[in-house]
Order: sequence, then structure tokens, then C-alpha cells
Amino acid sequence: MSYIDNEILERLIGTMIEGFARIEKKLDQMNRLKECMNGDRLLDNVDLAELLGVSQRTLARYRQEGKIKYYSVEKNGKSFYLASEIQSFLLQRGKNIVNNK
Repeated sequence: MSYIDNEILERLIGTMIEGFARIEKKLDQMNRLKECMNGDRLLDNVDLAELLGVSQRTLARYRQEGKIKYYSVEKNGKSFYLASEIQSFLLQRGKNIVNNK
């Protein structure tokens, strides 16, 4: 019967833990779409910027110019968007990429 050196075992366990951390981070990113009370989906800046293929600065400009409707949390100033409202925004521009179901 062969035994694994403690140092090798510790490195293997460390690698596994890092892998699980990466998986957890990816799952968090995938779960950023949150259910709203009315069944609509809530997007944050990261989600929407990725979805639209624009920078977060561009989203800030859209908000400032009143092009997109958003909701802000007073406590941390974070902005959120309803997927249905973003769908309307895109339809006005001839695009249809958000599926809020």
C-alpha cells in the first residue's frame, strides 16, 4: 500500500479548494438575476453591461441622460434595472435580446 506525502496531499486539497472557490464565484455571477415581486427579473450594472455589451460608464451615461429607467438602493447607491423595462428600451431601438421569462 502506498501513502501520499503530506505536502502533496495539502497541495491537492488546496487546489481543490481553489477550484471550488472558482465554481462558487461563477455560480454567484450566474445567479445575479434576481426574482422581483412581480415575477420580473432584476439586473445589476454588471449584468446589464455584459448583456448590452457596453461599459458600466456607458450605463451611467444612459441613466444620466434618462435613456434607461433604473432603481437605486439608498444605502449603497447600487443601481438595478427591471428586465422588462430594458426589453422595452431595446425594442425602441430595434433590438430584442432580453428574455425575462
